[in-house]
Amino acid sequence: MSYLEPLFWLALLKIIWINVLLSGDNAVVIAMACRSLPDRLRRIGMVLGAGVAVGMRIVFTAIVAVLLGLPWLRILGAIALMYIAVDLVVPEGEEGEGVQGHESLWRAVGTIAVADLVMSLDNVVAIAAVADGNWTLIIIGLVISIPMIVAGAALIMKLLSRFPWLVWAGAALLGWVAGEMFMSDVKVLDYLGETIVHQFEYVAAAAGALAVLAIGWTVVRMKKSAHPHAGA
Repeated sequence: MSYLEPLFWLALLKIIWINVLLSGDNAVVIAMACRSLPDRLRRIGMVLGAGVAVGMRIVFTAIVAVLLGLPWLRILGAIALMYIAVDLVVPEGEEGEGVQGHESLWRAVGTIAVADLVMSLDNVVAIAAVADGNWTLIIIGLVISIPMIVAGAALIMKLLSRFPWLVWAGAALLGWVAGEMFMSDVKVLDYLGETIVHQFEYVAAAAGALAVLAIGWTVVRMKKSAHPHAGA
């Protein structure tokens, strides 16, 4: 497919649109991971996070055909995603207040990278299907989408600053995604069957969201009990 053909540009538009539609979760992760950074580092963190997310998708697309067929992959990914969701709602202790800005920045970028790696399975499959092996389409489409993801993260970050409870809503969303991912693993499908998996997909997703909220709330309470004067 040549870039001179109309089909090339149609496929490019499809890739950009798919990436924007499926990047809502990533914008949430970027916003939540960067919300505690100093003001001067927030924009840098968002841009770096979005760039890392897109770069990892380009690499991930190259091996997605193999990865999607591996048993246990989605189960491990779901567990990792739930850990990230809980980690995002648990406030840093007093020992974290003296951490230098660049260390916090790279921690945020690392969180974004891991979350995107876990959450991009469906995204890269859709993009790869549209591109049909054309790497020019894949790379251009994903690179163009960077400012779109950053814009979404910037908007979400403003909302998180104004409404702190939305942090918990974002964590619940990640837990929901983790529950869906767990049920779609090859081993789960083989063991339960496609019919049962389809019937309980939303139940598992809701269970993932509730689990994240419950674990996060418990950890926060334990931290407050261990440091009763931390918020004073």
